[in-house]
Amino acid sequence: MSEIYSIMENAVAISQYELERGKPMPSLNHGSVQTNLVIELAPFRKKYRIATELSLDLDDWESVPDICIYPFIPLDTKNDVVTMMKPPLCAVEIISPSQSLTTLVAKANAYFKHGVQSCWLVLLGLDNIYVYTDPDNYDIFKANETLHDTKLDISFPLTEVFK
Repeated sequence: MSEIYSIMENAVAISQYELERGKPMPSLNHGSVQTNLVIELAPFRKKYRIATELSLDLDDWESVPDICIYPFIPLDTKNDVVTMMKPPLCAVEIISPSQSLTTLVAKANAYFKHGVQSCWLVLLGLDNIYVYTDPDNYDIFKANETLHDTKLDISFPLTEVFK
């Protein structure tokens, strides 16, 4: 009986998280791959501002990408920005266990509609990253390949991302 209660309690916690954040509950794989991507993006931090879980409000469309890449913006630690009103150059979305591919593709299309220049969809399980340069064009990079984002001039091997 306590096992059923635990499962139901966990389901309620997931729903509460999703309601509060407006996005699916992440997981160990999701969080680990997100961290690994940020580590791989670190060499580009003098050219770009890389932020995780940043709230966006783009023409009244709200979203919280897993990773945002902006042109370099100096930090002003005395005056924080809670919600960015300007689109990032790139939005990175990592599929969550409760999320469908259809939802993720629709989100990528919405990012482009709101001024994002590049969108990466990370598909766990397949260990692929789809790098979209516009809503109809993308390149697929596998775990043993080197990702190239031609719009941002970013390139790095994916060997450590899915480990």
